[in-house]
Amino acid sequence: MHLSQLQHPNQLHGLTVPELGQIARQIREKHLQTVSTSGGHLGPGLGVVELTLALYQTLDLDRDRVCWDVGHQAYPHKLITGRYHRFHTLRQKNGIAGYLKRSESPFDHFGAGHASTSISAALGMAVARDRKGEDYKCVAVIGDGALTGGMALEAINHAGHLPKTRLLVVLNDNDMSISPPVGALSGYLNKLRLSPPIQFLSDSMEESVRNLPFLGGEFPPELSRIKEGMKRLAVPKVGAVFEELGLTYMGPIDGHDISAMVRTFAAAHNCEGPVMVHVATTKGKGYAYAEADKVGYHAQSSFDLASGKAKPSTKPKPPSYSKVFGSTLVRIAEHNPRVVGITAAMATGTGLDLLQKALPNQYIDVGIAEQHAVTLSAGMAAEGLRPVVAIYSTFLQRAYDQVIHDVGIQKLPVVFVLDRAGVVGADGPTHQGQYDISYLRAVPNFTVMAPKDEGELQRMLVTALAHDGPVAMRIPRGNGVGVPLLEGGWQPLEMGCGEQLAAGNDLLIVAYGTMVKSAMDTAGLLQEHGIHAAVVNARFLRPMDQALLLPLAQRCGRVVTMEEGTLLGGFGSAVLEVLQDNDCLVPVQRFGIPDRLVDHAKPQESLQDLGLTAPRMTDAILSKLALQGVAPAVKAKRQQAMASSI
Repeated sequence: MHLSQLQHPNQLHGLTVPELGQIARQIREKHLQTVSTSGGHLGPGLGVVELTLALYQTLDLDRDRVCWDVGHQAYPHKLITGRYHRFHTLRQKNGIAGYLKRSESPFDHFGAGHASTSISAALGMAVARDRKGEDYKCVAVIGDGALTGGMALEAINHAGHLPKTRLLVVLNDNDMSISPPVGALSGYLNKLRLSPPIQFLSDSMEESVRNLPFLGGEFPPELSRIKEGMKRLAVPKVGAVFEELGLTYMGPIDGHDISAMVRTFAAAHNCEGPVMVHVATTKGKGYAYAEADKVGYHAQSSFDLASGKAKPSTKPKPPSYSKVFGSTLVRIAEHNPRVVGITAAMATGTGLDLLQKALPNQYIDVGIAEQHAVTLSAGMAAEGLRPVVAIYSTFLQRAYDQVIHDVGIQKLPVVFVLDRAGVVGADGPTHQGQYDISYLRAVPNFTVMAPKDEGELQRMLVTALAHDGPVAMRIPRGNGVGVPLLEGGWQPLEMGCGEQLAAGNDLLIVAYGTMVKSAMDTAGLLQEHGIHAAVVNARFLRPMDQALLLPLAQRCGRVVTMEEGTLLGGFGSAVLEVLQDNDCLVPVQRFGIPDRLVDHAKPQESLQDLGLTAPRMTDAILSKLALQGVAPAVKAKRQQAMASSI
């Protein structure tokens, strides 16, 4: 059988191990071919090919449920569940999603893009199964990196309290998250990985006793205590923590040995209560470059398969916002030992890897534990340090209570840098940073701001660290706009003050963050239609520069707001509130992300669909002015002014 013929995972049933090995090779070939062409996650999926095939040999996917943690490790799952012929559209507009998506396939039993959710979801399914009196298997596949997340540990704690609830947790242990994992749990798992399996030590003892002729196949209750004693003697070096929490522990087993995994999974399904099977895998398995560089090949843009090198860009690009942030923080931290950078397992993605290399004593990685990262920073700030917490916009959602309760209410000087804010492209709905404007503007005592370019980012970081209180700054994914960068001597901005970038009397455009450039472009297009717009770079969401905005709004008589975030409670809503509270009752037109999910596509494709490009916003403004009977009058006024000047 060829991989392309698989339309249902149950077609794997009955295949021999050599036949499954052949399917495994075809999965890796397709995976590498696709990701090298269009980009995507590489290392995680390559490492779980055999694990996926072995697990699905023991499941009926028409009935049984599988929850894949994060979802980027589920590319092999997608390839054997009827998506082979569309796999070349991976992460492209209207194509296959890069994560699990319930609406994409009946075999995607639970959507996932964030880490540490699988055990909770699978346990919930198991509880529902038992309450309905049904009988199907529930499985969670979780990586060792995701196991550092508090939610995963909470779920294990709950599962251990349900000794009759059948649940299989497969620990995909590749000794990696996106970056190398950190913490005591990682060290513990490393010890387990180097230990021999013990589950079958006690099981083989039981089998031997049962075969004694005078026992007639029965296992005396008295010997059960001896069996458990043997397990307890061996378990401290293997799975003591999980056993003490109430899970039966099996492993570690070779995650690339299909036969061993099939036997182990089959045995695990027959256990009463929750079971953890510890599987040791190699991230990037089968592609030498990915095995050698597990961080660099976690995810890749298009690259050359033969050399493993990224395909060169056709033209030089400015540095990314993340790199500018990281390098600027290094320069600041060099002169201020109280500054400490904190990441939740995303050093490379946030630019904090630069701080890690330059000043390792001023860098902390807490693992996939955003809640802990926030409250840790609050404790550090309470003792006089100046923590800078770099977390993706979409991941900080996981620590919202800590942002309010531990930082905001106590007015502690913690700086949050929200990377990947706004439209992020191919990662899809789980990763779009579209909510931070709304969820941060309500937090007490916070200053919230966004730079218009990478140069302003530098000044904002200095401003944030000079402020005696909590600050949040959003920065977008991708490269800067190409403005000159300063090497030092950055002057802080005046807190709460925006800047006027263009003069005009017909319309006021107030833009926030990345939309400032689009606002200037829109103003240029409007000018071609005889409409002269004033443009303001708001800089600050909280506090907003009322002294600048109110007179301009009153003079222009109409306002347009632009933001790369949700319109619900967003920047435009904040401007509306300021205007209304000050009895400046002028028409307002808001541009931002409507009340909908933004699917995976290239960022520019998403912005075009959302109507957030300069040409589309210009058309929308002109249409609204025409409906209000304003545009012709404005145009006539301009023509009259031009005639009188001749």
